[in-house]
Amino acid sequence: MSQSPRQAIFITGAASGMGRETAKLFASKGWLVGASDVNMDGLKTLEQELGSENCWIHKLDVTSKPSFDAALEGFAEKSGNRLDLMFNNAGIGESGWFEDVPYDAAMRVVQINFVGALNGAYAALPLLKKTPNSLLFTTSSSSATYGMPRIAVYAATKHAVKGLTEALSIEWARHGIRVADVLPGLIDTAILRSTPNRTGDKPKPTEEQFYANVPKKGMFRLMPADSVAKCVWSAYHGKKLHYYVPDEIAWIDRIKGFAPNFIRARILKLFPAPTGR
Repeated sequence: MSQSPRQAIFITGAASGMGRETAKLFASKGWLVGASDVNMDGLKTLEQELGSENCWIHKLDVTSKPSFDAALEGFAEKSGNRLDLMFNNAGIGESGWFEDVPYDAAMRVVQINFVGALNGAYAALPLLKKTPNSLLFTTSSSSATYGMPRIAVYAATKHAVKGLTEALSIEWARHGIRVADVLPGLIDTAILRSTPNRTGDKPKPTEEQFYANVPKKGMFRLMPADSVAKCVWSAYHGKKLHYYVPDEIAWIDRIKGFAPNFIRARILKLFPAPTGR
């Protein structure tokens, strides 16, 4: 099959938040968008917004490699065997002290956040190899700069994504494929409201309380979802390995490199251990 001249991006977790904003941005730039998610209702409204000629939708559980392979095969028929950018974005969270998060819930985080990214890399590789200047891009997290308490397993999966990105950026250079990731801080998406607090010591805030309490400045200020979409666009046209949203998040990585105990002490002040636990 000859390749289409139209550039193509495949996105997981595209029904809402950062994935949806990325789909909208790339479609506005003339790209063909492959949008996947378990939320079919969200995908259908995205298809209506962008038009079926610009947006191919597919229900996908990223934890299933056969399903991921089938999704990419289907998209290849639509894109003319082309994949310029694979955006591994699907993710979930669980919060609470480590021992309060049920094992099965923690494993679900591992399966979606990391195994899902692995499945995406395996499934996309054949198409990425065929497409000049292609990019594998994955959503990591600011929690991959330093492991964060109360989201320990989530942070571990994002460290794994970051490590995989670094390794594949070297390995896949021999295929002509670029590899990078984004490490977002606090982004205004549904995951901030939907992540369960398994410890139960913090009541769920109302919408008004949420916006009143989030930081308004600093590296952990609340950022809009389209800030990550713009980062994905920049990454395709850039050469960096790690992208940070906002840029100041990078300072955690830099300081941790020579003063890890300093960073740990700062985080301990934010999350003091409760007595009697």
